[in-house]
Amino acid sequence: MTFIPTILSGGSGTRLWPVSRTKFPKQFCELFDESLFLKTISRLQKLGSPWVVTNESMKVLTESVLREKGIPLTQALYEPKANNTAPAIALLCKLLELQNRTADIVGIFASDHLIQNDENFIAAVKLAIECAQKGQVVTLGIKPTYPATGYGYIEVAKETFHGTAHPTLGFREKPNATTAQEFIDSGNYFWNAGMFIFEVATMIKHLKNFMPGTWNVINTLHADLSNLKEVYDACPSQSIDFGVMEKLKEQVCVPADLGWSDVGSWDEIAAMTESAPKYETEATGNFFYSNQNRIAGFVDVNDLIVVDTADALLITKKGSSQKVKQVVDQLVAAKDPRAGEHQFEYRPWGKFEILRDTDAFKSKVIHVNPGQQLSYQSHKQRAEHWVIIKGHPEVVLNDVTHVLKPGENIYIPLGAKHRIRNPHPTDMVEFVEVQVGSYFGEDDITRYQDDYKRK
Repeated sequence: MTFIPTILSGGSGTRLWPVSRTKFPKQFCELFDESLFLKTISRLQKLGSPWVVTNESMKVLTESVLREKGIPLTQALYEPKANNTAPAIALLCKLLELQNRTADIVGIFASDHLIQNDENFIAAVKLAIECAQKGQVVTLGIKPTYPATGYGYIEVAKETFHGTAHPTLGFREKPNATTAQEFIDSGNYFWNAGMFIFEVATMIKHLKNFMPGTWNVINTLHADLSNLKEVYDACPSQSIDFGVMEKLKEQVCVPADLGWSDVGSWDEIAAMTESAPKYETEATGNFFYSNQNRIAGFVDVNDLIVVDTADALLITKKGSSQKVKQVVDQLVAAKDPRAGEHQFEYRPWGKFEILRDTDAFKSKVIHVNPGQQLSYQSHKQRAEHWVIIKGHPEVVLNDVTHVLKPGENIYIPLGAKHRIRNPHPTDMVEFVEVQVGSYFGEDDITRYQDDYKRK
């Protein structure tokens, strides 16, 4: 038996806008000392080599972290579209069945939750694994710290199963404030954070029983995943909670005190972290977040949350930050790209950040990871000027290689074939690119060779 900790990595990126966005959701944002995704992988590596099920649109971001943590890229499954948790779990189970691994134990965990007590988490998962080996589907129940109305609850029996695990009496929908307080007072209810542990064969049995339509579609999957898009197009969207967990008559819950948060709003961030530098006059209770190395001044205002990024500013009263979704909806309706895009973008070889974007020119700072290179390409509507800031890159210009160092520059004429590579095994290359021409869109690229097989 092998334990397979699996991360479900999705999200629309709206709840923590403007830091989190559709193309850069919160699990990749460094809201704390590092990204939540990186924290999750590091935690799960203590239990096994993690797998990831995520959307195809997050492949570059996902693989960047997997490489950093030394995890095989083959342990990432990319869904053609977001289809909720049941198809994602069914997809994983079917692939493991095709690999003759139905006796293995799988743990399902979110990519964007904060757990501050790793020791308690590891102990809870190990107990859950023991229960799963006995044929049980196990849920980790979070010990509630207040009568929350925004989470579902798990009701458990008084008796215990295999140590401190409890038989589960049922899943309860998000309650009103009065009912939530009753749940807390009883001591028999725990928050449902969507963390499940089960044997692959057991979950397949339940999928066949409770979700035959979903399983019959997933069961047509080819071992090489060549028909995954067709399978997903035919697969109904549904949560594993509704499709399986709420229908199981026998399952167990392992209660755990984890210092857990789903980091679901700026109010939660404000409650858990210190404000960025701010100065206040006749003001109190304000929270400031900035990734732009700015300070803030608050005058005659109280209990505000201010979030500052390079191209957007959020101002909200504490207690109202969940309404940020409505702002994002307005941006989407206005076709404003800032609803989902940042001024930076990750690529397989590194990332770039836009410094200025005008009708006359566009400038970027570009980072090339160790051992990586951009595609060999040309542009029809712009020329480029590169100034090296860091590293010793090799620039290929019309088949001639130039080795540059910090402070040196090179001009890329319109239509010229060019690429830059970083031959160093550990050091980053950084350079400033200034584009001049009639069009600066990312689609003005003709590729002649690309390590990442992009068109």
